[in-house]
Amino acid sequence: MGAVFTNDSSGDHFCTASVVDSAGQNLIVTAAHCVYDPGIGQRNDLVFVPGYRSGEAPNGVWPLAAITVDQSWAANGNPDLDVAFAVVQPQNGKQVQQVIGANKLGIDKGYQLPVKLTGYPSSADAPITCVNTTTEQSSTQLRIDCPAYTGGTSGSPWVTGFDPATRTGVVVGVIGGYQQGGDTPDTSYSSYFGDPVQALYDRATS
Repeated sequence: MGAVFTNDSSGDHFCTASVVDSAGQNLIVTAAHCVYDPGIGQRNDLVFVPGYRSGEAPNGVWPLAAITVDQSWAANGNPDLDVAFAVVQPQNGKQVQQVIGANKLGIDKGYQLPVKLTGYPSSADAPITCVNTTTEQSSTQLRIDCPAYTGGTSGSPWVTGFDPATRTGVVVGVIGGYQQGGDTPDTSYSSYFGDPVQALYDRATS
């Protein structure tokens, strides 16, 4: 779990991302609108800073390399697939998953799930966390009510089955989708993680 910045940890912090389990141990998941402008292309010079707090990068700064988004997002910003996977470059001979662990990817887990939602507001020096149960916004969107999820929290992972010992669980959504995640700070949305997200993950890891 960490913040996404431009250039380095002193750059513009505008989104959140988290590590998702992969054979390469180098994959993060976030919202597509964080990393790819429809019709224009992917944003460059992005870095992932796990565990960011008060200007510190305790777990290093990991530049984003390959970014994978669905073609319907790339072409016209389809809100039902506002999800992106990105490979991050190894640091000091290690992959990011070896350093901080990873959540499993949860596909077709349903619409009503107890989740832990953690994100990095741009205006704060530390992450905020909320626990609540998701609801069905539509067949392709999840909704959750959590206060104060303002700018910077797009891409925040929705984690069910969180294990305090490993600090990981199963990620079933990321803030994004409808209204690019929500127009008000107290209600957030996610594209539903179904077969198209599995296909996106498979493409990102192949």
